[in-house]
Amino acid sequence: MNGVKPNVVYIFSDQHRAEAVGYENHPDVKTPNMDQLAQQALRFTTAVSCMPVCAPYRASLMTGQYPLTHGVFVNDVQLSNTAVSLGQAFQAGGYHTAYIGKWHLDGPNRSAFIPVERRQGFDHWCVLNCTHDYNTSNYYDNEDQFKQWEGYDAFAQTKEAQRYISQYKDDKPFILVLSWGPPHNPYETAPKAYRDMYDPQQLTLRGNIPHADEEKAREELAGYYSHITALDDCLGSLMETITEKGILNDTIVIYTSDHGDMLYSHGEIRKQRPWDESIRVPFLLHYPREFGNKAKEISIPFNTPDIMPTLLGLCGLTIPETVEGTNFTPHLLGEETLHIEEALIMCPHPFGEYKRIQNGREYRGIRTERYTYVKDLKGPWLLYDNKVDPLQLHNLVDLHEYEQLQKDLDLRLMSLLKQRDDDFLPGEAYIDRWGYEVDQNGTVPFVL
Repeated sequence: MNGVKPNVVYIFSDQHRAEAVGYENHPDVKTPNMDQLAQQALRFTTAVSCMPVCAPYRASLMTGQYPLTHGVFVNDVQLSNTAVSLGQAFQAGGYHTAYIGKWHLDGPNRSAFIPVERRQGFDHWCVLNCTHDYNTSNYYDNEDQFKQWEGYDAFAQTKEAQRYISQYKDDKPFILVLSWGPPHNPYETAPKAYRDMYDPQQLTLRGNIPHADEEKAREELAGYYSHITALDDCLGSLMETITEKGILNDTIVIYTSDHGDMLYSHGEIRKQRPWDESIRVPFLLHYPREFGNKAKEISIPFNTPDIMPTLLGLCGLTIPETVEGTNFTPHLLGEETLHIEEALIMCPHPFGEYKRIQNGREYRGIRTERYTYVKDLKGPWLLYDNKVDPLQLHNLVDLHEYEQLQKDLDLRLMSLLKQRDDDFLPGEAYIDRWGYEVDQNGTVPFVL
């Protein structure tokens, strides 16, 4: 690697599943800027959300740890300062740090002011803990006083990111994390110009949506795609600003998401589920100085805890001992080959939109390049060959002809759990261990 410490612009949306982009040959969604970036970037084709729900992903992004280590395995609990965080590690490496947008790591009051000591090492701060009211969206900076984003908040947050980049002085490098709330529901609240692009009756539905859910799926997908196209324009504007500033060559730009949304595939909605619509996310990494401007696919599984060590590795910074994920940097640079064959996925405790009365359950599983294998507390639950069955329509669990494959995948899963000291207990055991107070549905009550 060269001696230049790159800037980092880490952009992630909320609930954008991997297949809902043009570069994945999606028949409907319009993402020209994401498509252009994909033509010039490393594309992680098996990028997985370890625990596909908002706060647990964010805690794993911030710590490089798995949910049962950092303890954020439900929404609306506070991330502790036990681990060295992403912001703190970059601060220690001489970086200026900035965070704009949704945080969702500061406990049950989603509108509370977050003091400096709970910002995990971020200097520049334009943040609200959590909201999905995208058109009257508030935030705080360093003052304990509400401010409001003008109009559709992703547009305004992007303008703030552009302002930050434009005013950047190159006395030291920076890391900017931009966290958009869309395309998370409500889906009908995207700006009208984008909603007008999508006629629900003209959309192509995935072949795993039950007939009874087709009309509901069409309405929600039209709104979902509207948000995504609005975000795509935001990405285009950011790339223009980075280019105009003259720092494109020395800036790592990432676009990704925290998890996906089922959107009625398999008759399911939202996240936390172990199917691909929930766990797989887009992940594009553009860094011209090291990788040029040619597209390259990275097919080995890349998991949420791997993000922090990989960013630190690409920037030549020290990876804290508290990190549990893998640094992919030597693999990406062609210096060595990583032999990672699976990404661990989990739901230690079902809650929220995956409560038990909605068939929510504890599970552990692995996603390999080809297979998905998942166990619940009763035993093997799901087994898919994603190469021949990309819509995951045929569950192969306990079929005689797949007996050996199931045994092999089970051994790999159990080995990962042993590495993580994960006893795969009922969810209430972890709730008790961490002392969380939950309602009758297993959810931490929150205040808007």
